Amino acid sequence: MKFDILELTDTSAKFIISDISPPVVNALRRTLIADVPKMAISTVEFHLGPIRDEHGKEYESVTPLFDEIISHRLGMIPIPTDLGVFVFREDCVCKGEGCPNCTIMYSLNKRGPSEEDDEKSVTVYADELQLVVQKVEGLSEKKYAEHFQIDKKIPIVKLNKSQALLLYATAELGTGSLHAKWQTAQAVGYQYYPEINISHDKCDMGASCISNCPKNVLAIKDKKIVITDIENCNMCKKCEEVCSLGAIKVSGDDKKFIFQFETDGSLTAKEALTFALDILEDEFEELRGLTGKLK
Repeated sequence: MKFDILELTDTSAKFIISDISPPVVNALRRTLIADVPKMAISTVEFHLGPIRDEHGKEYESVTPLFDEIISHRLGMIPIPTDLGVFVFREDCVCKGEGCPNCTIMYSLNKRGPSEEDDEKSVTVYADELQLVVQKVEGLSEKKYAEHFQIDKKIPIVKLNKSQALLLYATAELGTGSLHAKWQTAQAVGYQYYPEINISHDKCDMGASCISNCPKNVLAIKDKKIVITDIENCNMCKKCEEVCSLGAIKVSGDDKKFIFQFETDGSLTAKEALTFALDILEDEFEELRGLTGKLK
């Protein structure tokens, strides 16, 4: 297959993929959604009982939300991931106990306003989760802190007067097939590469196809209807429907596709795509080996 990159940022990708069949391109879509691993918070331990600040003021360890809801919100926070550093917990040398090779730990100690404060509430954000720096082979403590500290200001909960939140959260690798919190790629989709054929001998230049195109794909140039941006066409066929003369036909190339997706930021779009292609290659090799044994 052949790739032609149209757009590539840290969190999104759009490209043309050709010399490929629909089942294979759909396999890439499903792999990006369900099989590319990422880190996500899976265990949260809440402190119960009163919490005192440095001045001896007492706060109640409670929030307006149930602990289960806060845990779910923490689980959906994008955790910076390095697939070259961490392994799945069940495959780790610690045998699932949890160690720096398979888990990342965070702590949170946040207090709401005191009774004397003018503020009514304080919002707790994801970037206030403090990374517990651990020793990992191949990474200095400084690099570890730079890589895995959460920097996204995602609201978690509001603390009212005399309320506090003290917790420890553990992140581990998983895949989207297990839970949505481990799904790194979103809005994954593709379409056939559009083909627009215009019969100029039939066209009366009424231009109804131009005015009815929602993507502004058509225009008039040198007294002819021309295609200005074929890759922006979504094949809605409105131009074909309004042309009573049948001068324009829209179809799709079933061996060429426009593919696009976004990530939640835990992995870059390039990392997610590369890993998905590696997974597919391994699976196809395994399938090839199985079919060889059946002969």
